[in-house]
Amino acid sequence: MMEFITSNLPWFWLIVLIACCTIEAFTMGLTTIWAGIAALPMIFIALTGLPFRWQLLIFVILTVLLIIFTRPFAVKKLKNGKEKTNVNTLCGEEVLITKKVTKFEKGEAKAKNGVVWTTKSSNDEEIAEGTICKIVEVQGNTIIVEPINK
Repeated sequence: MMEFITSNLPWFWLIVLIACCTIEAFTMGLTTIWAGIAALPMIFIALTGLPFRWQLLIFVILTVLLIIFTRPFAVKKLKNGKEKTNVNTLCGEEVLITKKVTKFEKGEAKAKNGVVWTTKSSNDEEIAEGTICKIVEVQGNTIIVEPINK
């Protein structure tokens, strides 16, 4: 088997390239893609007749270098993390209570952009009209607030 691989090294590296890209397509982890990229020049290096052990060493070095130097940049640019939506950006914003909030009744609050929201207290306390509060959470179309002047 090893003799077959060493006599067909360009095809071996092409198979490695395809396998790594396929695995990356299913996992989206940004790890095997670097091995696939490193396999690309190995196809051409294999045509030079360099012994397989040196090709393997070059492949490993290229893969490690690509992971170390390019993966953090790619992760940052692709932003695989959770991104805030428009509603979630309201958290931490100040609002003015326009209708009293009680333990058993929701009130209303006006945001800086002029939108009036249904409001609920974060700890079920009563909040009087005219109080300035901070948004701590958004649940559907209701904002959960707590007074700033505690």
